[in-house]
Amino acid sequence: MSKLQLRAKNYTAPQKVKAAGLYPYFRVLESGQDAEVSIKGHNVLMFGSNSYLGLTSHPKVKEAAIAAIKKYGSGTAGSRFLNGNLDIHIELEERLAKFVHKDAALAFATGFQSNLGAVPTVVGRNDIAIIDEQCHASIIDATRLSFGRILKYRHNDMSSLEKVLKNNNNLNGDGIRLIVSDGLFSMEGDIANVDEMVSLAKKHDASVMIDDAHGLGVLGEKGSGTVNHFGLDKEVEIIVGTFSKSLASVGGFIAGSNELINYLQHNARSLIFSASLPPASAGSVIAALDIIENEPEHIERLWENTHHAIDCFHELGMEIGHSETPIIPVYIRDNEKAFLISKMLLEKGVFVNPVISPAVRPEDSLLRFSLMATHTIDMVDRAIDAIYESGKEIGIY
Repeated sequence: MSKLQLRAKNYTAPQKVKAAGLYPYFRVLESGQDAEVSIKGHNVLMFGSNSYLGLTSHPKVKEAAIAAIKKYGSGTAGSRFLNGNLDIHIELEERLAKFVHKDAALAFATGFQSNLGAVPTVVGRNDIAIIDEQCHASIIDATRLSFGRILKYRHNDMSSLEKVLKNNNNLNGDGIRLIVSDGLFSMEGDIANVDEMVSLAKKHDASVMIDDAHGLGVLGEKGSGTVNHFGLDKEVEIIVGTFSKSLASVGGFIAGSNELINYLQHNARSLIFSASLPPASAGSVIAALDIIENEPEHIERLWENTHHAIDCFHELGMEIGHSETPIIPVYIRDNEKAFLISKMLLEKGVFVNPVISPAVRPEDSLLRFSLMATHTIDMVDRAIDAIYESGKEIGIY
């Protein structure tokens, strides 16, 4: 047996969890990402999705995807740099730039690739990237591809960020310092202190990049994101987003000045050396933007559900941290119990994702309870009651 096969054979952590009957991953859905889904022929309330506005099954979104396939086919057979640059990509980028109040935007095949395109391209040998310690994995991997220095600051701690900035002031020549953070953090639901971040960037001659994967469609005027939520559209130089949450598809983008986008178009390896966004994805995102901009009731319902859920968790004395968004961490603080309660909930007809180490510290294991605009108040109440009852059964409450 080769060393490669031996290493794979010795990786048995999933098998042990499966043997205990607690494995919570790769659960097979037999329906779309709706407020209620089908698993093994049973209807289950979905509180583990990132489809915050519930648009993945919206008729207009599906119709737009079908229309794009009919016109352009199923794929592009090449990168944007060469033969895969479609007029629907240009239309999408113009819409995205307008949506996040930037001059221009550049679409990528995935949100992950967007960060891989942004950070290594911008942060070169004489530069520094300073990232929140709880940034998304795509940002962390992007920094590993960069030739610049990579530093971290404590999560959402602006005094920690300023200390890093002060201690790393001696750049060579025209070297830049790029502060990188999620806008809305995906596990704990807290919002980045973008206002203080921008103030520190101005004070210490740095630039700011916000990955707003979870903030788009949720925060800001007409869902235009975390940066707009703080009124800082002009001050944040780079906005990265994804289509796989509120925008109801798959893919991602970078938005910024015309000059920045021109630079990325000709230097971002994850754009140049990857096939471009499928036409169906581009069409569905354009349709989702139409809905978000013209039908504010979707965001309004999402926030009604969010406020109701937070109130319910507080009334029951359940620990949910500092979240004030549709992402609500229900702290279990024990890896095995997080797996167990997730299994119990599925048996009761509620899908919630457990989050354990190394995604979070072992003492911070949680259930990631995420809301959708398409949930009813009754659905929210039933799910929260099921979590509380299950927690009581295993001695958490």
